[in-house]
Amino acid sequence: MAELTVVKCGGHTAVEPRAVCRDLAWLRSTGHRVVLVHGGSVDIDRFADRLGVPRRRLRATNGTVARHTDQAMLEVVQLALGGVVKPRFVSELAKVSVPAAGLTGMDAGLVLARRKAVTRTVVDGRVVVVRDNHAGLIERVNTPLLRQMLASDVVPVLSPPAITEDGAAVNVDADRMAAAVASALSATSLIMLTAAPGVLRDPHDEASVLPVCHVDGGTADAELAGGMAVKVHAGERALRTGVPRVVVADGRLDHPVRAAMEGGGTTLKRASDGVRRHG
Repeated sequence: MAELTVVKCGGHTAVEPRAVCRDLAWLRSTGHRVVLVHGGSVDIDRFADRLGVPRRRLRATNGTVARHTDQAMLEVVQLALGGVVKPRFVSELAKVSVPAAGLTGMDAGLVLARRKAVTRTVVDGRVVVVRDNHAGLIERVNTPLLRQMLASDVVPVLSPPAITEDGAAVNVDADRMAAAVASALSATSLIMLTAAPGVLRDPHDEASVLPVCHVDGGTADAELAGGMAVKVHAGERALRTGVPRVVVADGRLDHPVRAAMEGGGTTLKRASDGVRRHG
């Protein structure tokens, strides 16, 4: 049975879609089935500015930061991801003779989520309740359509938003979506590409990249902040739900996926899996 690799590509301008798609073609040539999950923060911000939609962030009580997705921003997310970023990836895959189909989590109910009734955010040291945030928590991935696509040699290209039981669109984090998809499909590898050489012990020093980062219940060998914290937490969830290999790797390379598959970046491991943490 062919190995299945889920690749998450971030929206940073330094991560080149052409290079990622060339590597996906290479990966398929080695016998792997492939699913691509993408975000698109740069394009979302660009469209928000063009349309005059304010860009706001919510800082959770645990320190993680997420986009404030009110109704106007939700429309921007759908426009940017579905109208610009996804066609870009599908086009680049076509150029390297890889058949691909772009889908959001809403299509055929692929990714079911529950909208958060309220979001608690920290403002000036105070916890404030936000009620207009159209963000959700992923509850399950409906895999039959994805399995049919993979069996037909088609690469699914997936992105937020997800859908609720009553048919509403909700924004979800693309890293968490990638982890959920990898778990649901029993993927053999989850590769999370980012604009850094991997998980850094010191987020301000790229030379401090860790070959292995042990994670356990939200704690890690490294000082985590921003998007890297979300990636590591999503990767830990994938490990806990049966994905045997999770790598956070440099998406800025000429061959980012190949480098990750050949040992580059940071391999995440659970500290509780009989491995002693270092640091």
